[in-house]
Amino acid sequence: MSMDEAAGLTAHPWFFCGIGGSGMLPLALILKGKGAAIAGSDRSRDQGRTPEKFAWLESLGFELHAQDGSGITSAEQVLVASAAVEETVPEMMRAAALGCRRMRRAELLSTLFNAAGTRIGVAGTSGKSTVTGMLGWILTACGRDPTIMNGAVMKNFVRADAPFASARVGAPTGPFVSEVDESDGSIAAYAPTIAVLNNVSLDHKSLEELRSLFGDFIARAQTAVVNLDDAESAALLISAHGRVLTFGIESRDADISVFAESVAESPLGISAEIEHRATGTRHALVLGVPGRHNLSNALAALAAACAAGVPLGDAVEALGAYAGLARRFDVVGTSPAGVTVIDDFGHNPEKVAATLATLKAHPGRVIAFFQPHGYGPLRQMGAELAEVLAARLAPEDRAILCDPVYFGGTVDRSVGSERIVDLIRAHGGTAEHIALRADCADRMAELARPGDRIVIMGARDDTLSAFARELLARLP
Repeated sequence: MSMDEAAGLTAHPWFFCGIGGSGMLPLALILKGKGAAIAGSDRSRDQGRTPEKFAWLESLGFELHAQDGSGITSAEQVLVASAAVEETVPEMMRAAALGCRRMRRAELLSTLFNAAGTRIGVAGTSGKSTVTGMLGWILTACGRDPTIMNGAVMKNFVRADAPFASARVGAPTGPFVSEVDESDGSIAAYAPTIAVLNNVSLDHKSLEELRSLFGDFIARAQTAVVNLDDAESAALLISAHGRVLTFGIESRDADISVFAESVAESPLGISAEIEHRATGTRHALVLGVPGRHNLSNALAALAAACAAGVPLGDAVEALGAYAGLARRFDVVGTSPAGVTVIDDFGHNPEKVAATLATLKAHPGRVIAFFQPHGYGPLRQMGAELAEVLAARLAPEDRAILCDPVYFGGTVDRSVGSERIVDLIRAHGGTAEHIALRADCADRMAELARPGDRIVIMGARDDTLSAFARELLARLP
């Protein structure tokens, strides 16, 4: 689709299959913000999960239907679906019968992205949503009026009339900031002005495939912003054809770095002196989210902001007001007896390791609950996940796994969480498999004692946040 076609996206009605999904919802919000008429359906809505989200969408003027094909009424509609949607879903079958045009979610996003003037794509195995949120906030606070496409709710943009703010619609001439996904290969469709590469590690694809995808992504950019602390990312710098701007906590050669010995961590934040190598200037950053991984994410956002023309001092000052993302080390609260519950998106080995490292940097026992985000991912990364849970948790800590999330479909369910628990134990860790999530809550309430931190981890299931809140409410 050309830029002229992109400008005409509002000329016909749209239908989003799975409109409440983390990748679909912000895209629908951006498209509607440009004036498009949008209807949609979602299996979660039909099953009664997160009704407040769908009520909010209806209040914004989205026309919602049951996922039975009834919302597809005209050949003029364009059906948007993620690559995971099966052809047997009623909307897909109805659209085929009517001859509706179909677009994958990634195709629509890359079309909107590539039509923008300044295009900032945030890539990497981990930290994409956080860096996108940080950078989006910096650009907003510094008056750049960006459009932001995120896979998570950005707390800085949450208001009473925008409780699920995973997107921001900015000026037509403003920059477009988006996380870009390598898991389905769609990263190849993006033509970034500025390409941010946070890290490269095993997730949905082999390292060989990832190196090719991320290397090509960097090669297409006018400016590559790359993490020198990550060996795989640094090795891909040879792919860059334009300007290069690097960042890193440990690397002394990075353009945007941390002054040695300046890092100070607290349970809910981290601070450091940010140094610009070219000028030798330093700026004090006080970040309201914890963990060294978030300091690295902050450096990525700061370097990208500099690449977009924002002075480093202004960017650091803006980032001090960054409020975080929902479900990214999101402190739900502390019970009267002193048990803290944290809601977290950790679902692959690297994300889980970062979350546990942040928790273990401070005293107190950890009870780590993990709901695998599918049977397929569990088979692919289960062994590495078990190693992380065994290595990062101390003997007094506990890991508790329920069965993987399953909302229907034809996936092979023969290998589940019990295999991971066996592997954790084989590595010397302490873990339990309790099939039902409700029973896991009973067990955690029974185990909890003052000073404990309970972290609820998992992806692709919005009800985990409600589960975390409900667990906190029943703790002493």
